[in-house]
Amino acid sequence: MSPTRRGYLWGVCGPASLAGLAGCAVPAPTASNRDDGDGDGPPDGNGTDSGGTRPPGTGGPGVTVVSVDGDLELPIDPTVDVVREAATSESPPRLRTTLTNTGDDRVRIGEGRAVHFEYVTDDSGLLLLLPPADWYPAEPDCWRLTEGIAVTEEYRTFEVDAGASSSRVVDLYATPEADGCLPVGEFRFETTVAVVSSDAESLSSGRWGFTVLLE
Repeated sequence: MSPTRRGYLWGVCGPASLAGLAGCAVPAPTASNRDDGDGDGPPDGNGTDSGGTRPPGTGGPGVTVVSVDGDLELPIDPTVDVVREAATSESPPRLRTTLTNTGDDRVRIGEGRAVHFEYVTDDSGLLLLLPPADWYPAEPDCWRLTEGIAVTEEYRTFEVDAGASSSRVVDLYATPEADGCLPVGEFRFETTVAVVSSDAESLSSGRWGFTVLLE
């Protein structure tokens, strides 16, 4: 489930205008191409050790990428990997998405947030991927949002040089529609990746996604 170019304003609380976002939380902005995932071990916390298979301080279901789509038929090769497998008392599970320009020319890509799965929900509407921020309305150790998340209405783009990549990390939250904390099971995320002109008109595009398992 991904935003469209005309009507990007989105939140768990539903489509709206900025003037009508009562009850929605707007996260602090983050750098457009920042990768905040260092892959280091989690800090100490008050989580549980699930059968001794996870480091102390982690808890809840662990996330695994179980399948990814194939060739996008664009000069863009998207990939996804796990940065933080399980939640800690400080942070939810974390993924990293990477878009590599496999062509011979620089390309402009849009929409700049959705292509990196920022603010994209899974097909069931129970999980949401968000860019790292100092605060979201979610309970630590549970990581289920208690309020909607709103996004400004704009169509962002960015350029990637030939042979270069753009990577960002996204954190995994349960939406207010989920029962309890992070749900278990398989969940599919999908978005549109578009190669666009300098004025953001689509030149070619394709759908790409992946499936994660929480257990």
